Amino acid sequence: MTAGRTRSSRWWYVPMVIGSIAMLFPLWWMLALSLETEQRAGAALASGSPFGAFPIDPQFGNYPQAMKEVGTVPWQGFLDALANSIVVTVLVVAGTILSSSLVGTAFARMRFRGRDPLFIVMLATMMLPAQVTMIPLFILFRSLGWVDTLLPLIVPAFFGSAFHIFMYRQFVAQLPEALFEAARLDGCGHLETWWRIVMPLTRPVAAITAVFTFIFTWNDFLLPLIYLHSEDQATLAVALNAFRTQFGGLEDVHLLMALSVVTMIPCILLFIAAQRQFIEGLGAGAVKG
Repeated sequence: MTAGRTRSSRWWYVPMVIGSIAMLFPLWWMLALSLETEQRAGAALASGSPFGAFPIDPQFGNYPQAMKEVGTVPWQGFLDALANSIVVTVLVVAGTILSSSLVGTAFARMRFRGRDPLFIVMLATMMLPAQVTMIPLFILFRSLGWVDTLLPLIVPAFFGSAFHIFMYRQFVAQLPEALFEAARLDGCGHLETWWRIVMPLTRPVAAITAVFTFIFTWNDFLLPLIYLHSEDQATLAVALNAFRTQFGGLEDVHLLMALSVVTMIPCILLFIAAQRQFIEGLGAGAVKG
């Protein structure tokens, strides 16, 4: 019976392997085209064959050439876009973790009038499409003089995210009450308890919040396109789109793919580094302790 179950369970690996190959194929296609010569990359894309690109002689020089061609000044456009993306992403991740953990802890541990209705209203905002508030927010930021600056991309993160507040609230609610009682006996206030007790114990939630927020912010194209107009203020996503407009023909597809690979590298490295805590965070709040 056990041997039969083992054989049947092995069949589950077949669809998982097929699904993994299907998910990884676009990445391989992009990487293969980025290492092709100009002629072979254009011919592979024009043929429409999914196996038309296989770099026999890898052209690693495509990467510095693509980065050099971003913007009007060689290298300056790419370096400015990279710096802007790093600044925005790091501050948004930090702001989201700090604000969401603080609000989530308050919903989980503080008793105040209207707490539950406020929590329901906060959850209801998750069903509100971002397009609904896009125009009012643009008018607000324009009146503040923040258009064509990085502030509209950074400041909202310090007011929390409904999804991540919910995750923190569920996780903090499972922590033993004895920890908070001991903190109160030691004279810790709400903020000190949050910083000394909650923040160290919620690292799995912080990891999943950081990964989700990093990937979304790093790859976000719509908001930077709306608020950033100058070339020196552009993020990598906007610079990549401008590069696609300038070098979008079949003869330049190898450069476009090379720049796309460079843009993806930080997301891949972050996921590899935080993989263990990311998987632990996926189950945060799922089981009541």
